[in-house]
Amino acid sequence: MPAHAPIAATPMAFVQAIVAAYARYGQHPTQALAQAQIAPAQLRDQSARITAWQMERISEAAMRELDDEALGWFHRRLPWGSYGMLARASISAPTLALAVQRWCRHHGLIADDITLTLQTSGSTASITIAENRELGEGGALREFCLVSVLRNILGLACWLVDSRIPLLQAQFPFAPPPHAEAYQVLFSGPTRFDQTQAAISFDAQYLQLPLRRDEKALQQMLQHALPLTVLQYRRDRLLVQRVRQLLATQQQDTHGAEALAALLHLSPRTLHRQLKEEGATLQALKDEVRQSRATELLLRTRRPIKQVAEAAGFQNEKSFMRAFKGWTGQSPAEFRRQATPQD
Repeated sequence: MPAHAPIAATPMAFVQAIVAAYARYGQHPTQALAQAQIAPAQLRDQSARITAWQMERISEAAMRELDDEALGWFHRRLPWGSYGMLARASISAPTLALAVQRWCRHHGLIADDITLTLQTSGSTASITIAENRELGEGGALREFCLVSVLRNILGLACWLVDSRIPLLQAQFPFAPPPHAEAYQVLFSGPTRFDQTQAAISFDAQYLQLPLRRDEKALQQMLQHALPLTVLQYRRDRLLVQRVRQLLATQQQDTHGAEALAALLHLSPRTLHRQLKEEGATLQALKDEVRQSRATELLLRTRRPIKQVAEAAGFQNEKSFMRAFKGWTGQSPAEFRRQATPQD
């Protein structure tokens, strides 16, 4: 398989659930399967997997043909645009906490089959689902419903704050299905089965983040919203790149983690955690930017070492000389002398 080939990780059970929704409404999934390039014979293979692209295609086709964004989960249809309406009701919230609370409350107004609740206990936040009646006649439709609703709100939450929210845990009130290993892709963090309710848990610090999207961005997102549910969210730009740029261009405003985090609309704790997820630390990035600035000044100017130290962000010449020797094995003067051609 080519290195760029899409990974088939979505279990065939979810496609079977969509086919069951067609049967419930007395319709045939032939066209939707064809659009997603899923052969009817594949449906009988319990071990088969499809790609995120195929899942997106068959989900959208089914939602439109059945006029039900819930795909048969609930006792009544959710017409096309229902989940977009929930997003619109949340976009004006000042923080993620209020946006999620609104989404959960309004979801109950359009589908009272389930009740979603945002809860916080200490440093952990959880979104739980209480089942008020049997979902989709049980079985595959129930699993598909619980997984999809949680991935829907998680994907929207990540998009609203433009940050991937890693999960501490996902849990479900059913036994491990034959495709349980697929949950490692469906949800970041460990997954537990045979629990009392379906839920996802994450660091409560994310709830304090301000929303970073506006109505214009929402309109654009809703034109192609399904990937938020089908794929794990990725930031538009890596945080490491954004931090590096701020350190290089706004030196006076980025002395401490709190000031830098404020510029990025993050909490200091979230800043450190997300940098760690990308394999970096704030101190290492500071050192990288300082070393680059100091090296350039040593090579391209004749400024005294004390001025280079100050321009590179050090409080005094002594701390700069100690750091520079740790980076290069040389003092700033030795580095400049060896790198500068002698007359």
